[in-house]
Amino acid sequence: MLSTIRSYPHNSPEAAARILALVLLADGRVCPSEFEVLTQIGAERELGLEPHLLPHIVHTLHEELLLGGCSEGPLGDQIEANTLALLLAEISDPTLQRTVMRLSLAAARADGRLAQGETVALDAARSYWRLLEGEEQVRVHSAGRRASWPELAFKKKRRRCRPSAQ
Repeated sequence: MLSTIRSYPHNSPEAAARILALVLLADGRVCPSEFEVLTQIGAERELGLEPHLLPHIVHTLHEELLLGGCSEGPLGDQIEANTLALLLAEISDPTLQRTVMRLSLAAARADGRLAQGETVALDAARSYWRLLEGEEQVRVHSAGRRASWPELAFKKKRRRCRPSAQ
């Protein structure tokens, strides 16, 4: 799957938006209410994105995941831990990590419920970035704190995306 997913510069607005997109796609569907909330709170501006670029990044990630062999539906049991870790590693700035987490939580809660796929994606980011729940807005991290990928996230059914036959 890694070969189908483009890389973005570390700590770039696009890399941050892709993590947000991953949370939006995690439950298998993106609700209009999620984009409405993100628009209301100025997510694109806060991430430094050009206006109206977030839907494009969500669509691009969705296409890349499908090309990598993921099926439609919840992603929690389809994304390999090493793929997720590489995506999360593109955000190393602690302030940006907290911003992405805060925006992701707002979007995930927009439809009035937190789906299991969204919870798994949020927990994975929180664990990889070593954020405690509720800490995404206030904690300042020290540099050089990377640990190996924890096996708690995206492992429930452990169905892996396979490269599509071409």
